[in-house]
Order: sequence, then structure tokens, then C-alpha cells
Amino acid sequence: MATASALRGFSASTDKNVLKEYMKLDQPEDRVMCEYIWVDGTGEGLRSKCKTLEYEPKSPEECPTWNYDGSSTYQSEGSNSDMYLHPCAIFKDPFRRGKNKLVLCEVYKYNKEPAETNKRVTCKAVMEKAKGLHPWFGIEQEYTLLDFDGYPFGWPKNGYPGPQGPYYCGVGANRVYGRDIVEAHYRACLYAGVKIAGCNAEVMPGQWEFQVGPCEGIEMGDHLWIGRYLLHRVAEDFGVNVSLDPKPMEGDWNGAGAHCNYSTLPMRESGGLKHIEKAIEKLSKTHSRHIAAYDPNQGEDNKRRLTGLHETSSIEDFSAGVANRGASIRIPRQVAEDGYGYLEDRRPSSNCDPYTVTEVIVQSTVIDE
Repeated sequence: MATASALRGFSASTDKNVLKEYMKLDQPEDRVMCEYIWVDGTGEGLRSKCKTLEYEPKSPEECPTWNYDGSSTYQSEGSNSDMYLHPCAIFKDPFRRGKNKLVLCEVYKYNKEPAETNKRVTCKAVMEKAKGLHPWFGIEQEYTLLDFDGYPFGWPKNGYPGPQGPYYCGVGANRVYGRDIVEAHYRACLYAGVKIAGCNAEVMPGQWEFQVGPCEGIEMGDHLWIGRYLLHRVAEDFGVNVSLDPKPMEGDWNGAGAHCNYSTLPMRESGGLKHIEKAIEKLSKTHSRHIAAYDPNQGEDNKRRLTGLHETSSIEDFSAGVANRGASIRIPRQVAEDGYGYLEDRRPSSNCDPYTVTEVIVQSTVIDE
């Protein structure tokens, strides 16, 4: 009898029940598995490899610096390929569990300089300058589930699903696809210590969103990158791929963004709306700078998404409004009524680097005069 994977035409799957037998084996008390995770040379891809420590690390500082072959991650030449991993954040491992850890790392080159895709260094410096204002962030990470053939998960193979309308926050097998992956990812984030705030089905079928935050300063980037890593790993276990492409399907389908909610302490206090409006005024003067920072390809990826249609603003123009999802910056209705709170920058693409996004927002609204 043909297996399910053979019927699907996909053979690169394994039996998880077999794996479970090995995972039942006792792990020595003095051996801890630490999965080192980093951003590769594309600026959006994640890589990882595992290191055994003889103790349980309680902080990233207790994890040793490591190295890897940068010529295989688009980050160096083979003749000088060593890249260095500097641990910067640590989380519990929901896959191996126990004392095992996930270790987020910054990447440095052979000359001890940060790799080009190590955006954390400059972000941390900006957040340090602004720490007295306590900048808070929340990012809404949209993504698309893809089947093994690269087509959206759950879509009919010889056509398209019905038009958008019933899928957003939908319920039912004819409206949402991949909820098992979403539920597993949510629980994995909670276990790991990622500050996941929620999730929902999105406007395009097969597209979902999870939210991370509120996080202060550099923590936003750390938690979102680990949230993305967990999403890819969970989907891998289900034999499904995750795409962060900002416009995975051409035509009358919504793209995918990473809307960034932002506030400083003065914005969150009584009368904070005037500080929000002042920040928006500053953002209006740096639109092109932000567009270049909001995807890994200096705005080229976002061009396909920011068209002025499908709940987006035009990439060419800056706009702001209360409860307006077609604007660059949205002031939530409740914020306008309360007179304080936060703003939502709807321009960042789904494949953005959260370090770069949060850095440029603080730079434009707080640091620059």
C-alpha cells in the first residue's frame, strides 16, 4: 500500500514515531545540547547547528563563541571561510526540551568586524541611546504556508480558491489551512520564552500571522528571529514550507507584511497623542530611508506589495490616518480616542530584518533632530 508521502509525490519525509523512540533515551545530566542560530548572507535566511556543553547555560554569556563555514551561507569565500558566532540571547528548546537551549547569535567576520547581515550591532547602539525613553515594539509577522511544490498550502492544484473575504480569522476546513502548524508554533513559542502575543488567519487563504511583543529595545529583534526559527522548524515537522515573501501570489491576493507597532514612554502617558503626531511628522520626512530599510533588498521586495491596493499604501507616497489600513502609518481608533498609546508602521515587509526596522524607527523619531 502506498504511503501518504508517496501519494503526494514527496519522499523526503520520515516517521516521527520512530524518532520518538530515540528521544525517550536518557540524556546525561552533564550534557546539554545548544542549538546555535544565526542569520545568513541573504539577510532573511536562518541557519543553525548544535553544540554540546557540559553545563546548563543560564545566559548567552555562558555560551562559548563558535564558528562555521561562511562560504556555504553566502558570507565569505572558501579561501577565508571562518565566521564567528557570538551568543546574544538564549531560549528554552521546545524540540529537545529538558535543559537544552536555543542560542541566538551575532555573526562576526575573520577580522572580528560584524558581518554585513549582522544588523543587531547598530540596532543595539541606537537602543542604548534611546533607553531613557523606553521604546516598545510589537511586530505582526505575516507568512504564507506552502506545500512541497511551492504552491500555497491547501489551494487546489489546478486552480485557485474562492476570492478573498471568508478567510481572515476564518473557521472551518473550507476557510483555513494549516491550523495544526499554527497551534504547534504558538505552544513552542510559549515554551521557549518568546513573547508571542497572539495569532490569526490572514486575508489570503494559507496565510497566517503571529504577533510578538511588547518588547523593549533590542529584545524585539531577538524574539522575532527566534519566533521565525520556531515557525520554520515546526512547519518542517509537518512537511510544509514557510514563505516570508511579501507578495507570494500575484493577482488579487493580499501580500504579507510585518507591521510594526511602536511607542515611547511619553506616547504611552496621558497626552501622548501629541508625541505620536510629532513622531509621524518626523517619519514623513524620512520615507525613502525607511522603504530602503524595510526589506533585505532596499525596497525591491516591497515594490510588489506596496501598491496602494490590498490594504497597503503606495511605496512612492507617505500617508497617515486614524484607523486607515491603506496608510503608511495608522493611528488605532482607540489611541485617538484615549489620547495616548502607539502608532503602527504598516510599511515593513514580511521578510524584513526586525533589527533594522526598529533601529530606523527610533533613529528617525528620537535620535535625529
